[in-house]
Amino acid sequence: MNKSGLRAFSRSLAIVTIAALFAACADGATAAPTPQATSVARSATLQSLQTNEAILTLQRVTAKYHDLTIATNEGFVLLHPCESRGDEGPVGTVYINFERLLDGVIDPASPDALIYRPGLNGRLELVGAEFAIPYTMASERPQFLGASFQNEDEFGVYALHAWIWLDNPNGMFAETNPRVSCGVA
Repeated sequence: MNKSGLRAFSRSLAIVTIAALFAACADGATAAPTPQATSVARSATLQSLQTNEAILTLQRVTAKYHDLTIATNEGFVLLHPCESRGDEGPVGTVYINFERLLDGVIDPASPDALIYRPGLNGRLELVGAEFAIPYTMASERPQFLGASFQNEDEFGVYALHAWIWLDNPNGMFAETNPRVSCGVA
């Protein structure tokens, strides 16, 4: 999701929240919304703002990696060429930064891996970022912005994809993206 999409989502969420509060007040009740309703609305708005901030941070710090040479110069190495997971669908080509992976930290300002899809003339196009934590460094399945990491037994990590440069009809944090193709674009 791009910046304008995130802004539109934030505005829509704020409008829906405000409309719900006005509707609650318009039911003929003279009392203000209950503290619980206000708390729930604030919580939803806060979570939306945190999600937007994290996604914008991911986009800001990964923008330079549209140039794969910059990514490799900064320590990202090919983990695997374009991968499609049978019935699940395509993932793409993943470049990982082992130093980041082994720090055990999930930070939107420092993603562990980058996801690319093949484009014209064999050029790779940046489509997402990935967070990963080795099984040995996590006592339980990690979460990020409410999304649970998946087991990736073949690599011994919990991982979460974030499709920040290519909209994913399956969701921002889905494991695969049908808009990725391992064939020639």
